[in-house]
Amino acid sequence: MKMKNANRLLALVSLLPAVLAFSSHAESEVFVAPFGGYSFGGNSFDLNELDDSQVETGNKKGISIEEGEHYGLMVGLSTNDPGNIYLMFSRQSSELRSGGLDSPDLLTNLDVDYIHLGGTLYFPRGDFRPYVTATAGVTRLMAQGWSTETRFSMGLGVGAEYRLASNLSLFGDIRGNATFINSDSALFCNANTCLWHITSDLMWQAQANLGLKLSF
Repeated sequence: MKMKNANRLLALVSLLPAVLAFSSHAESEVFVAPFGGYSFGGNSFDLNELDDSQVETGNKKGISIEEGEHYGLMVGLSTNDPGNIYLMFSRQSSELRSGGLDSPDLLTNLDVDYIHLGGTLYFPRGDFRPYVTATAGVTRLMAQGWSTETRFSMGLGVGAEYRLASNLSLFGDIRGNATFINSDSALFCNANTCLWHITSDLMWQAQANLGLKLSF
């Protein structure tokens, strides 16, 4: 499964040079766009704990990723559609917790990365430019002291950009990211053992972002 996800990412990234070459004929410009925001929502996972022999113990629990801040960067190329294409990276330093909303138990610290190739379509109104965007790539789940889990993911978003100067814009958007998880797999392993067996097919999160876009 990890090899398949890696191959999907390589396939997506391998398309970038061809798209950039095609777009270069349309008087395109390069941009960088740092951003920050808040990750929220998300679904709970149903997990069955594994014993030392990697057999399900019957001790089932629901876990969820804690809400929290994230940061990221987009690097891309504008087109004359009007729109752009970009490579996006974002990271949230979070926690996996189980139990109720009042006092959930901390299971492990968790970093959540999104590495996506995306595209944006603008609907310009002078300096105000609403847009829709779509992305695809991978999600990396990195639990402290355990293996990194990499899964294919996709995202959709809506937002708006306001041009402050000829090469500087302020933007904000809301995105939904869906990560496809194999429902028949162990989760978070080290050299000797795995923590849980997961029984969920999909993980989703929402992101609210605010950032600056600098064009060259």
